[in-house]
Amino acid sequence: MIIEVEGDILFSKAQAIVHGVAANDPMSQGLAKSLHERMPSMHKDFHHWCHQHHPKPGDAWVWTSADGVRIVNLITQEGGYGHGSRPGKASLQNVRHALKALKKMSLAEHFSSIALPRLATGVGGLNWEDVKPIIEEQLADLDIPVYLYSKFVAGQAADED
Repeated sequence: MIIEVEGDILFSKAQAIVHGVAANDPMSQGLAKSLHERMPSMHKDFHHWCHQHHPKPGDAWVWTSADGVRIVNLITQEGGYGHGSRPGKASLQNVRHALKALKKMSLAEHFSSIALPRLATGVGGLNWEDVKPIIEEQLADLDIPVYLYSKFVAGQAADED
């Protein structure tokens, strides 16, 4: 079930916090930057995973912190593998495939709840009006709370009850 909330996803109590990235993303902008700054080992482990697996857009990778918070990195953008290369823009097809991977992962990992931002609309460059229906199409039938952070309010915890 999807529950729209307003607030700062970094304060979410959800078991899994999701964000969109590119393979080998420097995580230097937006939510990825905030996650990178709070959990530098996640960023390091993500790059190691990218170098080992060469993920494609539509893939997903989950990282678990020492306190049990899971960060799901959805590959919504084309990645850069060369020195100094920058992530490309996201596509609706990549978002759809990545959300399918998230759904499969959430069932396999038995997530109890998920928090998602306005996926791929910042650095990814997509329009929220195009992305939101894909999120609803792919995740609405999950039997867990899916907190959709449709409005960002810095420093404010959302009402996830």
